[in-house]
Amino acid sequence: MLHLGFQATVTGVVYPALAEVDDGRWPRAHDAHSRRITRLVAPVYVLLAGACLWVLIAGPHDTLLLVAVAGAAVSGVTTMAVAAPTHGRLGRGRTSSAVRRLLIADAVRLVGAVVCAGCALAWFVG
Repeated sequence: MLHLGFQATVTGVVYPALAEVDDGRWPRAHDAHSRRITRLVAPVYVLLAGACLWVLIAGPHDTLLLVAVAGAAVSGVTTMAVAAPTHGRLGRGRTSSAVRRLLIADAVRLVGAVVCAGCALAWFVG
């Protein structure tokens, strides 16, 4: 649930605000965003990875739990393979294609977080 709450906040509040920043204020705004968000991303993803590892090691290997782990993996891989490099690109200057790529990656991460939390919750209450 921590991951879903974090991701929903990024998708619904943080990235829309960042996307509205004009070109003149972009370097400062993006730099500030990158410094601040890293303090949250790292602990959330470390905890998420730890929980997924625990599920895989401890079992049971229930379908809902495995799908939850897959949802978390989608979010994590999308962060590492798309969002992080795109932020690197945006740190060198804003382009509409890079902002669009970041927003698409973010939507994929939100879907992964919803799948992860939904399946974990369904397993827990079921």
